[in-house]
Amino acid sequence: MTDSVDCPPRRRLFEAVGIELEYMIVDAESLDVRPIAESVLRDEAGAVVSDLEFGDIAWSNELVAHVIELKTDGPALTVDDLAAKFQQHVEQVNRRLAPHGACLLPTAMHPWMDPHAEMVLWPHESGEIYETFNRIFDCRGHGWANLQSMHINLPFANDQEFGKLQAAVRLILPLLPALAASSPFMDAKPTGLLDSRLDVYRNNSRRIPSVAGRVIPEPAFDEATYEERIFEPMFTEIAPHDPDGVLRHEFLNARGAIARFSRGTIEIRVIDVQECPLADLAIAAAVIGVLKLLVEQTWTDIDTQKAIPIDPLERVFLAAIRDAELAVIDSPELLRHFGMSESRLTLSELWRHLCESITQTDHDFTRRHSAIDVILNEGPLARRIVKRLPESPSREELRGVYEQLANCLATGTQFR
Repeated sequence: MTDSVDCPPRRRLFEAVGIELEYMIVDAESLDVRPIAESVLRDEAGAVVSDLEFGDIAWSNELVAHVIELKTDGPALTVDDLAAKFQQHVEQVNRRLAPHGACLLPTAMHPWMDPHAEMVLWPHESGEIYETFNRIFDCRGHGWANLQSMHINLPFANDQEFGKLQAAVRLILPLLPALAASSPFMDAKPTGLLDSRLDVYRNNSRRIPSVAGRVIPEPAFDEATYEERIFEPMFTEIAPHDPDGVLRHEFLNARGAIARFSRGTIEIRVIDVQECPLADLAIAAAVIGVLKLLVEQTWTDIDTQKAIPIDPLERVFLAAIRDAELAVIDSPELLRHFGMSESRLTLSELWRHLCESITQTDHDFTRRHSAIDVILNEGPLARRIVKRLPESPSREELRGVYEQLANCLATGTQFR
């Protein structure tokens, strides 16, 4: 929401990456949410702060008091060693939470949190921004108070590089729930969607529709066009509700990927957080690998990529929110951007092809990021969670599975 990963401008395409991972703080026994982020975010003098820096990794808060965000402290040159670094910090946070009878819980949504009763805004630094969001949008809902994600920040050096990256990002966004969906439950019930977080996310700012648009960004491939098509309509529409201009910043943009021209990055935001950093970073590596192939015009040229409108991308995106890896692409035009001649494929079949394509130029990809094999073979985390539970699970059955997920996060292991 507010600025976080500080990727300096003028970095070239794929020269660096910034990663952010969000986790819930919950009671270690009941797994109910605990709004005690301030017990973790204290500096050496004991003062509550919004950011703690530890060299490569920093801790921070976003909006609500039961969420902790771990993020790269500045740009990393590669994602290859980040899983181990993030895992070390997960364990450090858990050690700070243990005396309070609390721990971190993964996945993109708490399965039974009641945000209308349990949401507590972060009252410290950035409090004015969060209060303004709450006044305008009422953050007492799942789409604000109950959603955790991974953000991938990728740099661009100029308008030309931005256009290439933006075109590639728009193409890949609809495919991401097939790998990353981890939110099949809400209000202690199955929603019928594997990526419930994205469903509530795309509707959370409906009072000001231009804030999120249709989640898939409009075709705007340079800063001036982006300003005209995205920023200005958004700022104009919210101005009567925000006369002091508190939210007149890039961070107001809630599309699935947002341009941060102030620091020269595009931030991808539609990826549910996984059960452990090992899985998150494997997904990040796969996403970056495919984006490189698109930017290098492996299958289609940049102008052809830019010509894709929102409609076909949105259709796939909505199907992926519902069915994840079993969603179907039946657009030959869209499939050819990924080197496929078929007229109809599941996202699972497409992702297998894409990961194989990555290994043709990055031969060591699957060894370095072997967690991707579990996702390709057993489905995204949401699918694995649903398979472990009856059709209408009890609260105790839900708690049992999510207790295992908390243990996966604590130990850095995948949920099978």
